[in-house]
Amino acid sequence: MEVQVKSKITKEIRKKSILQQTAFWSEVKRKQGIRSKAFDIKINASDLYVSTRRQNYVVDDLLILFQNIGDGFCMGYVPYGPTIKPSEENQGLFLEELSESLRPYLPDNCVALRYDLLWESLWAKDDSYFDSKGSWTGPPARVNQELRLNFETRNWNLKKANTNILPSDTVFIDLQKNEKALLQNMKPKTRYNVRLSTRKGVRVRKADHQDLDIWYRLYKETCNRNRLFLHDIKFFRTILGTKAHDIRSPAEVELLIAKIGKKPLAAIFLVYFGQRATYLYGSSSSANRRYMATYALQWEALRRAKKRGCAKYDMFGVAPQPDPSHPLYGLYRFKVGFGGDLFHRMGCWDYPLNSTTYEMYLASEMNRTGYHLH
Repeated sequence: MEVQVKSKITKEIRKKSILQQTAFWSEVKRKQGIRSKAFDIKINASDLYVSTRRQNYVVDDLLILFQNIGDGFCMGYVPYGPTIKPSEENQGLFLEELSESLRPYLPDNCVALRYDLLWESLWAKDDSYFDSKGSWTGPPARVNQELRLNFETRNWNLKKANTNILPSDTVFIDLQKNEKALLQNMKPKTRYNVRLSTRKGVRVRKADHQDLDIWYRLYKETCNRNRLFLHDIKFFRTILGTKAHDIRSPAEVELLIAKIGKKPLAAIFLVYFGQRATYLYGSSSSANRRYMATYALQWEALRRAKKRGCAKYDMFGVAPQPDPSHPLYGLYRFKVGFGGDLFHRMGCWDYPLNSTTYEMYLASEMNRTGYHLH
């Protein structure tokens, strides 16, 4: 297998449905002080897919973000990439060849490449990893995961990362259905709450920069309530304020706020790109929960995305199964109520470029928070 790579400017990244692999996302990260590089990828289809012998080439591009991890070293992070998806039998070999092809283009102090794989988990299609109620029980132990992904690789160098950065479990909602069908697909309690919020007078409006203080008050309340990491308001100002129209893969961000009268109750950041919309960040007040404002907000977001021609809505992060002890269990109950399909990704995988330094980094990684890129 040969993977050809060629450096390119990030503005020329092609339009695609994965937000974190767009030129827009590169621009957001640049404003947040994170440098990036983009590459064209070219590979023979017969090397990717076991079911074809055609000699045509598959062409795509790749965005890599670089974050300093201390002691003069950095990590090359590939958020939800690569977007090329080989046959299962070739996934490990493809990542290995891609990594080795990229090596000459990476900074000398780059310890490893970390791929936040968007591919469906190899164990999410195996009945033996589901319980009697049909809930996914998760992948096997790390050593077994590594045995499978490294099968037939030359270097046996792919390592399951200590942690996932972007959500590896999500809910996708099919927006190609009409609004009546979308409502019908919801769980009865969710559908009832959507309608109840309307009857109680909850209204949703598009906000702008002047409303960021409203967002941030709700966001701080949400983080304190759920013990979540608190981003600075500048983080959200950058996301909302990035207007990258001179690029090949733009995106548009909306801030939606749900109110009862003049009182804000909940808000979300909604991002449109390609044929996909993503619920990126959400917040809500602990008070006046009887108005079900979060349900009104999601329903309006679904409708707005559908009107824009989006085919899929990404709920962006849930617990992998209905486990009350999981920190995202509340989000699981809320998001699956809207009737989408659970999807389990492979999560983060590392390809060490400097084994000694990489092992030293792993020993301290769990105590670090600075390099996590959302």
